[in-house]
Order: sequence, then structure tokens, then C-alpha cells
Amino acid sequence: MKKVKIKDIAKVVRSKNAGPFELTFDIIFKDKETYEKVKRSGVITKELIAELYHIPVEQVLYFVEFDPANAIKATIVRPVDSGSIGETDTYGAQQHAPLLDIEIPW
Repeated sequence: MKKVKIKDIAKVVRSKNAGPFELTFDIIFKDKETYEKVKRSGVITKELIAELYHIPVEQVLYFVEFDPANAIKATIVRPVDSGSIGETDTYGAQQHAPLLDIEIPW
């Protein structure tokens, strides 16, 4: 079966702060058909997010398939608090890279 990467079918893949202690991720699709196909595949889950970010699943605080926006959203505990020593992305805007290569059966 053919597979496609999220980066090739999503309109937006982004990360950002959800306060100083959390990061949130959005995968937004350009149309309902694509979104529904990804959703039906069952590939993107709370467990996958935990695996991609090397965190326990309990640190995936929020995971939702948000139909009104054709989007999948997740929020995780930040590995290092925003602005703390050792933190490298104050705005959380560059943390979405692990999501880009998720493969969806097509």
C-alpha cells in the first residue's frame, strides 16, 4: 500500500507555546476529505505523539481530532520550561519537525 507523509498532505503543521510549561501541536488539513482519510487511518494517536517526543503517554495532556477545523491537535508537557536554562526554543515554534514524516496509508 502506498504511504504519504503528513508534510505532503497537510496545509499546516506547527508547534507553539501553550504557556511556559506546555507545547501544543496543530496538524491542519486543507479539506475535509483529506482530514477524514487521515483520521480514519488511526495512525496519529496520543501514543504516537508520546513516541515521537520520547515522553510517557501521560505527558500528552491533550489530544483531539477537531472536526470543525479539519485538524488534529495535541498538547504535551515541555521538556524544559520556556525561558529556563537549557531551553532552546522559547516560543516552541520549532518543535513540530517529528510530525512531518508521519506516514499515512493512502
